Amino acid sequence: MKLWSWLLTICLGLLLRTPASAQDFYSGKTVRLLVGASPGGSFDAFSRTIARHIGKYIPGNPTAIAENMTGAGGLILANHLYKVAKPDGLTIANFNGGLLMGQILGRAGIEFDGRKFEYVGAPTKLDSVCVFAKASGITSVEKWMASKVPVKMGGTAPGSNTADIPKLLAAVLGLPTQVITGYKGFADIRLAVDGGELAGACGGWDGIKLLWSQQIQSGDIVVVIQGRPKPFPDLANVHLAIDLAKTGEARQLIQAGIHDPAFLTLLYSLPPGTPKDRLEVLRRAFVDTMKDPIFIAEATKSKLNVDPSSGEELETTINRLFDLSPGAVKRLKEILN
Repeated sequence: MKLWSWLLTICLGLLLRTPASAQDFYSGKTVRLLVGASPGGSFDAFSRTIARHIGKYIPGNPTAIAENMTGAGGLILANHLYKVAKPDGLTIANFNGGLLMGQILGRAGIEFDGRKFEYVGAPTKLDSVCVFAKASGITSVEKWMASKVPVKMGGTAPGSNTADIPKLLAAVLGLPTQVITGYKGFADIRLAVDGGELAGACGGWDGIKLLWSQQIQSGDIVVVIQGRPKPFPDLANVHLAIDLAKTGEARQLIQAGIHDPAFLTLLYSLPPGTPKDRLEVLRRAFVDTMKDPIFIAEATKSKLNVDPSSGEELETTINRLFDLSPGAVKRLKEILN
């Protein structure tokens, strides 16, 4: 009986110490939020806003800082998180979740398994729109459809919404399009559009409003199509891509290639193998940050829409993507690769 009593005491002690160790761990530490996009867009703006608030919801109140690690539309950061970053709960990466579709499609350069990341959450669903400079002459989807030459649109890299959405829309809706990739972030794409190098681009509506607010108000930048199931309240008269799809296959491809990835685009993740107790601490801190009235007010002032998803919700959506039928995957490969 003494032996069993001793073993029981040891087991209870370990159980009680495990969560406490995760909470004590963060005291005096620095949590780094790595951003896989250049400064100026919604990825950067969200991460810097979150960094100013999340520390107070992590036991031990660590310092939180945001740093940019750009390249290949977030792929450099995603690979870094998987292969290099220590799984100690001090590195959170904010990379484009569309890269997970790249893994499903077998794209080159992907050195991670998206099913093994530890997902913290996403601050919003990055539903996209396609916009054009008024000077390009493309001021409606009808004019885009009628263009005699492929319309030049900017993208960061394959796997990003900036590149994949115009490619998919071109294929399923018959829109004449030339996607030019290689831009470091949407802020760089904006400069190319403003300079006449590009006609337009597709990207998250929040980020576009952040970067082009004055030009949108003046009519110099025009939204011509929305990549979401329902219209944005402030774009009630702009066409939905799904409504323009003429076949069941086209609607399925828009759902899998545009609607579902929007749920994942702004995801935050930890490296594989991060201790579960630290993952839970950060997930709770993320949820609490999303509810913080000061955080919400600051995000709203920056024209960022807060519509968060939990880490568990991200996992569900990711599992659904990895369960796509072989036929759907094949067709998406033909279009996006």
